[in-house]
Amino acid sequence: MASRAEITVALDVGTHRTAVLVAQRVAGTPRITGVGTAPSRGLRRGAVVNIEATVHSIESAVREAERMADCNIRAVLVALGGSHIRSLDTSGMTPIHRHEVDLEDIDRVHAVARAVAVPEDREVVHVLPQDYVVDGQAGIRDPYGMTGVRLEVRAHVLTAARGAVQNLVRCCNRAGLEASQVVVAPIASAHAVLTPEEREIGAVMVDIGGGTTEIVAVRGGAVRRVSVVGLGGGHVTGDIATGLRTTGTEAERIKLRHGHALAAAVRAGEHIEVNGIGGHEPRMLSRQVLAEIIEPRAEEILSLVRERLEESDLIGALPAGVVLTGGSASLPGLVELGEKVFRLPVRLGEPHRIAGVGDVVSGPMWATAIGLLELAGEESDDFELPDGLPAGVVTRFRNRMGDWLREFF
Repeated sequence: MASRAEITVALDVGTHRTAVLVAQRVAGTPRITGVGTAPSRGLRRGAVVNIEATVHSIESAVREAERMADCNIRAVLVALGGSHIRSLDTSGMTPIHRHEVDLEDIDRVHAVARAVAVPEDREVVHVLPQDYVVDGQAGIRDPYGMTGVRLEVRAHVLTAARGAVQNLVRCCNRAGLEASQVVVAPIASAHAVLTPEEREIGAVMVDIGGGTTEIVAVRGGAVRRVSVVGLGGGHVTGDIATGLRTTGTEAERIKLRHGHALAAAVRAGEHIEVNGIGGHEPRMLSRQVLAEIIEPRAEEILSLVRERLEESDLIGALPAGVVLTGGSASLPGLVELGEKVFRLPVRLGEPHRIAGVGDVVSGPMWATAIGLLELAGEESDDFELPDGLPAGVVTRFRNRMGDWLREFF
């Protein structure tokens, strides 16, 4: 049986699915040894609304992963998602004490940037450096070792609803787990699917989940905007259930098996079978009608993403285009619809392949969990509890976490 010190465990509690990945590190590289999934019943738009149901989902997924990996899971890296995630730009300045920038100077300037005023019900989760300024010289990505008297940082700050964070970690604790690290989910997803070239010249990752759609715009190697739209694949399923007068379970089955995001691309004459409700006989329906139900909602989701980018003046600064990922991104026709909406190149974002049970863990739905495993291998000791919260409630990035995040963005 693998010992606790030998494994890293990622926990992604989504609106519709809870996923657990267990990985052992070989020469610093993760190798997946266990996988567990369970339906999520206690979340709405990525946030916990039912503690007991969420705990049950976590326990079920963890038990399955433990059996496959032959280990006991005690600590997990947790993905934090939900429509409560917010972001803003900030800056900080500090004197360079020894006239040569060291880690203490970088920690100090990050602490100043972190001290942004937020409402009492919100918590600063990440401070993501965009660039540094040394004695007026801007555009510096790594100031370590530079000579000067004044160090400044321009950063992007991610905040979350304090209650949402506490409820998620409380669910982990009640499931017998320690939430050793908490990472905002779209940051993990973006790391898993964006290439270094895309991060450099400018791209946006769009993670379409069950209840929300998460956005990360990256340019010049730095995160420029993080945003969340309160619509996702579950809303498409709801439209199908209403339009076809069927159950949510049947609507999800039909969407996955026969769905298409572009009605014009569906051949005329194609038909699908819709199971009846309450003992009624199955009925045949045109697949084009199904696509006509899906397309407006899919276009609405993508249009809302475009609006968020336009609000930040980023839509024209992303020449590498859009990368769609997440559990709902594999819908046929969605890439083509995205090119129509964004008027930019669009591709489907598959997360990096990791050794181990790669055939089981493949596809956009695994982007967040795989991103967590990859990020965990970099400076994973640089975590601490946030000020003002009891020990064991929640962990977050230290100031220096921005350094290794900057290496990926």
